[in-house]
Amino acid sequence: MKQSVFALALALGFLLITPGKLMGEQNHVVSPLQIQKDVMAASAARQQNLQQLQDSLSSPQVEQAMRAAHIDSRQVTTAVNQLNNEELAQLAARSAAAQADFAAGTMTNHDLLLILIGVAALILIIVAVR
Repeated sequence: MKQSVFALALALGFLLITPGKLMGEQNHVVSPLQIQKDVMAASAARQQNLQQLQDSLSSPQVEQAMRAAHIDSRQVTTAVNQLNNEELAQLAARSAAAQADFAAGTMTNHDLLLILIGVAALILIIVAVR
């Protein structure tokens, strides 16, 4: 009896140690290369969105307007880095759209500053709520 239990334990141990060789290699649903590509694409998109927001919020006019609204631009910069990818993408898109409208002449410089101050305030609120 002890010999059969020992033999069974040995056989199970052997199966657990070398499952890939005995059962054939299993293919992953998503290849490591695809995962790496997806991670790199997400990282690149995040960097682009960060740059868009930082460029929008770092102009001298926006910084002056933030000071007038008693918003600390350093606090906004720190908060931008704490946004998740979805929040960052949404705010970067809003910022880009506002700048495009300004460039097209459909809004004034004052309107653009108000929108960007609103974006800065929204960033601070999102991070504070977490």
